[in-house]
Amino acid sequence: MAAEALLQGGASVDLFDAMPSVGRKFLLAGKGGLNLTHSEAIEAFVGRYAARADQVAPWLAAFSPQDLRDWAAGLGVSTFVGSSGRVFPAEMKAAPLLRAWLHRLRATGLRLHMHHRWLGWQPDDAPTTLRLASPVGERVLPADAADAVEAVVLALGGASWPQLGSDGAWVPWLAGRGVDLAPLQPANCGFDVAWSPYFAQRFAGAPMKTVRLCFDDGQGQPFDRPGEFVITAGGVEGSLVYAASARLREAIARDGQASVQIDLLPGRSVAQLAAALAKGRGARSLPNHLKEHAGLDGVKAALLREQYSAEQLTALVAHEPEALARALKAWPLRLVAARPIAEAISSAGGVRFEALDEHAMLRALPGVFCAGEMIDWEAPTGGYLLSASLASGRAAAAGVLARHNPGTADS
Repeated sequence: MAAEALLQGGASVDLFDAMPSVGRKFLLAGKGGLNLTHSEAIEAFVGRYAARADQVAPWLAAFSPQDLRDWAAGLGVSTFVGSSGRVFPAEMKAAPLLRAWLHRLRATGLRLHMHHRWLGWQPDDAPTTLRLASPVGERVLPADAADAVEAVVLALGGASWPQLGSDGAWVPWLAGRGVDLAPLQPANCGFDVAWSPYFAQRFAGAPMKTVRLCFDDGQGQPFDRPGEFVITAGGVEGSLVYAASARLREAIARDGQASVQIDLLPGRSVAQLAAALAKGRGARSLPNHLKEHAGLDGVKAALLREQYSAEQLTALVAHEPEALARALKAWPLRLVAARPIAEAISSAGGVRFEALDEHAMLRALPGVFCAGEMIDWEAPTGGYLLSASLASGRAAAAGVLARHNPGTADS
């Protein structure tokens, strides 16, 4: 996106990528249908960026979610709003959009260089000197004074999905040049839970559907949202967990753990559940009683055995149905660690906004601009990650053009 905006501004652009082809993460996002953006009101949209909402807002003001949909339409790709408010291409695929985009970029003059991995700087290198590992050995740009590099835009990603190129190797190079960085951390990630061996083996991969996750860390408004997540062999993951992942991660860093409550049956009140549980079992087994009267079976029923023995559960149903009903409405889970950053959908941390000027240029490195996930912001899944990443590319390009052509900051 930075390259496109620079080309539109009249710049000559070379794009270097360490991978064999561009857009690897873009294509990965397409495996889930390519959630481009979200249709909610812009005020709520900007609020998804939490602590960095004020910094991300100007990006989105210049390239809004609707602008992104219009951009896709300009490439011949129509979009639609799903039932959740998320926006997808009509074909639910990334490849057609990427192909059309690359065709237009090449036609506009973009020069692509694959298998070129940035190697950082030598001590005496100017900020805009590029050292690149290439198929023919190391290249140093500019090769001579006639090929002056006026600006470099770094869009190196964070450290999630390193097999696609975003391995965080750039961190020590920027830190060594005096750039203020926040540590890279997993975002939109799963968390470890100390399941019993039986539960972990039997229910890994099982979806926890139609539940509600509640979490109060005392750091603002409590998190309370319906949705679903997935049991893993080591813990939990999935959209509902990802939505709370930033606060859960911070709570674990602060307190050593994060305690959440799961409403296993959000469609029923405590009173309704207690009355259903109190009905006579007759000849039914306890599992059949829980299934027939409380709607509790499968992984949800098995979760009870993580806390209660069969004898304890039988006694609760017989003598304390209201206590069991309350437990089902606020089932405790103790999360002990975030999963490694390489497994995360995205990452937090990176170049602090304070290290960038108003044009996205590094204060410590004149002529070097940053875009995308390598900057210290994060957002939940739902179109917010891709939308802000693309908007940040345009913001970086506008910064380059404004620095070299004063008066074009709004182009």
